Amino acid sequence: MSFVNRQAITTQLKADLIGKDSYRGVTLSYAWLANQFGHFSLGFIPAIVVYHLLQSYTSVNFPELWASFGVWGLWVAFETYNFLGPLLLKIGTRRKALNKGDYTFRPAWANIAFDTLTDLIYFGIGALAASLVCKFHPEMLMGTLALLILAAYPAYYWYSTKIYLQNADYPFQLRLSQWNERISDQNKKAVLDFLDHRGTEGKHMLLFGSKGSGKTMLSVGIATETSIRNNCCSYVTAVKLLSMFFDQNTAPQTFSRLWSWRQCNLLVIDDINPGKPVKGDIITTTLFYELLNNVDCGPDNLQHIREKNIIWVMGSDDPTSLLEQKWQDLLLQIGINPSNIVTVNLD
Repeated sequence: MSFVNRQAITTQLKADLIGKDSYRGVTLSYAWLANQFGHFSLGFIPAIVVYHLLQSYTSVNFPELWASFGVWGLWVAFETYNFLGPLLLKIGTRRKALNKGDYTFRPAWANIAFDTLTDLIYFGIGALAASLVCKFHPEMLMGTLALLILAAYPAYYWYSTKIYLQNADYPFQLRLSQWNERISDQNKKAVLDFLDHRGTEGKHMLLFGSKGSGKTMLSVGIATETSIRNNCCSYVTAVKLLSMFFDQNTAPQTFSRLWSWRQCNLLVIDDINPGKPVKGDIITTTLFYELLNNVDCGPDNLQHIREKNIIWVMGSDDPTSLLEQKWQDLLLQIGINPSNIVTVNLD
């Protein structure tokens, strides 16, 4: 079932275009629309200015064409450097972006390239539209229409992707390649295998780490990449999820909530236990299972926990408390295949 369908996109578009930002806030989908309008304007306005300068101070033929293609060409050059800089110049831009050494997780360069091409299309639409305002040429009209047609799919993809991201309720925006903490090669492979899991059974990651180890950031980074692949994801704290275990799975789809935790492909359960320097279990496995398997929704809850990919964000694993063993035993009790349970420890 696709939750981000034509109706959802239309509803979100109406909400983004109608109303005041100061009242309703700014969504990721609205920010994308504003960003593309900015790209259009950065092609349109400079082309108009350059046209008038060429017309007033030079005798060049077809100043509207020189202005249009000149401005678009400059943006192509700028965006090419913007994209290839981090990819090829392995010191300057990349170190400035991350403030550390090499990428821990490789950026999704194909996705970034697609984003760059999308921006260039909107720069071009603005620049070519400016030439039509300055002086009409049928060829420029055809070029503008061709770019508008070319922009249709990127607009659909990126706008719907922003809807996937904003409905996941992430506490912040972070791509996996922006996470640059220390992690062993074994754990890094476990993260990538989890991200690429395509099995019919759910995959479960027990993510341990003390305060400041970057476990929440890593979980959000993994889930963000999953959302960008147009999968339904949900982020929730453990305390909030415990109350959701009693919600009936009959709530209708609404504009503010396209899917529930039961309907998502990937669930991030954060703050299950704080870990160091706090000692002891705040949420025990016994309490968690008791609330999960409640009288009203227990069987439904157990089924959805088994079937979906879940990142369980823990505190640090104290050997004296056997935290990892306790939660692995809980997952086995729920009915999860041991081969679908992976542990990543950032300490």
